[in-house]
Amino acid sequence: MGLKSFILLLFIFLLNSCGEKKQKVSVIVEKDIRLQMIEAYGKGKKALREGDTFYAAKMFNEAELLYPQSEWAPKASLMAAYAYYSQSYYPDAIFELERFIKIYPTSPNKDYAHFMLALCYYETIVDEKKDLGPLTKAKEKFEFIIENYPDTDFALDSKFKIDLVYDILAAKEMYIGKHYLKDRKWIAAINRFKYVIENYERTAHVEEALYRLVEVNYKIGLVEESKRYASILGYNYKSSEWYDQSYRILNPKYVSKLEKIKKEKKRSQNFFIRKIKDILE
Repeated sequence: MGLKSFILLLFIFLLNSCGEKKQKVSVIVEKDIRLQMIEAYGKGKKALREGDTFYAAKMFNEAELLYPQSEWAPKASLMAAYAYYSQSYYPDAIFELERFIKIYPTSPNKDYAHFMLALCYYETIVDEKKDLGPLTKAKEKFEFIIENYPDTDFALDSKFKIDLVYDILAAKEMYIGKHYLKDRKWIAAINRFKYVIENYERTAHVEEALYRLVEVNYKIGLVEESKRYASILGYNYKSSEWYDQSYRILNPKYVSKLEKIKKEKKRSQNFFIRKIKDILE
């Protein structure tokens, strides 16, 4: 064998030896990282059970960073979000959930992430007098779930919750409309009440919105318009207290059945008292 052939064979042998060594080292390192990831994930679960939210989230984030290419990474990311959500740290949970949705768009748990994100906004809603931001965000997210995951339990629960969101949004419009009414800003008030009728027809606030339109239109001299809204109110909600009040606006001498009953009771009581006095005297 020539010198050149010997050198070539030696070079090939050395390459194969290095390749096998690198492969073994790579496997060992990967196993070690996987064990570290499992350990961090386990610490996160333990801390979550014990109520140590921030440490739990930290451990889940660490597990994700240790082995980002594994199937455990998206689970760890979602668990970090849940850790924050479970203790009502909603801004932190929102940050983690938005990051999860962006980094793991093909995750089978993406519907759950979207639902939890909707809940974070939903649970920061206070009432119709506060900031509109969480209301609109919750509405958008629940609508997204209903549209994109229609056959899931998340969609079913979203339909129930979105009705409550609509109710609060309608209440906010009514609150602003009545504020305008108080300040004698008639057109602004009318627009708010109309918005409720057109956009939140499934809520109980529609009845009052129709009554307010009867009231404000009558005040500014648009009697026919006032009558039109009273007719709509009567046709759809004849047994409503708001219809009774709107009828009173258009018929100042009107006395409701309830008032008639109260007057009759009072008359009977007075008659009875007089008779008792006559007998005792």
